[in-house]
Amino acid sequence: MAKVIPQIAQELEARVSELGYELVDVEWKGSSRRPIIRLRVDRPDAVPGETGVTVDDCVAVSRGLEPWLEETGALPETYVLEVSSPGVERPLVRPRDFARFAGESVAIKGDGPLADGLARRLEGELLGLDESGETGPRVRLKLANGDEVGIEYDRIAGAHLVYHWK
Repeated sequence: MAKVIPQIAQELEARVSELGYELVDVEWKGSSRRPIIRLRVDRPDAVPGETGVTVDDCVAVSRGLEPWLEETGALPETYVLEVSSPGVERPLVRPRDFARFAGESVAIKGDGPLADGLARRLEGELLGLDESGETGPRVRLKLANGDEVGIEYDRIAGAHLVYHWK
């Protein structure tokens, strides 16, 4: 598997932002001889299931990053850059994602019970992020039965929007 190259990883988010997009996720794959850098980007004003990243947007990000990636000299010539949209079931990666997508349906999973002995996976309406907790930020979720729970952000192993097909 490809090794994360720190000077590139630190700069990617700023470069993508300068191009007018939001870096959702970065995945390093491949080998050290042929690294694959997979980026998922979004528009800062995207509305789930309605507006989002197009193929042209992915091309713009790719073309905007390639000259810089080649200038760094940190990657072999055989690197592969893949840019895609986060999809309709966009991952929620950063605390700001939990604030931004309040009101949307989400699935949250943890390595253990998420809140007060509840399951390792919960699904419901995202109510937002409460940053006033003593132990750190808590994600607020309304379950299908109407119960509201607070999940410590640090206990979340993964989360994503849930798209309801019409």
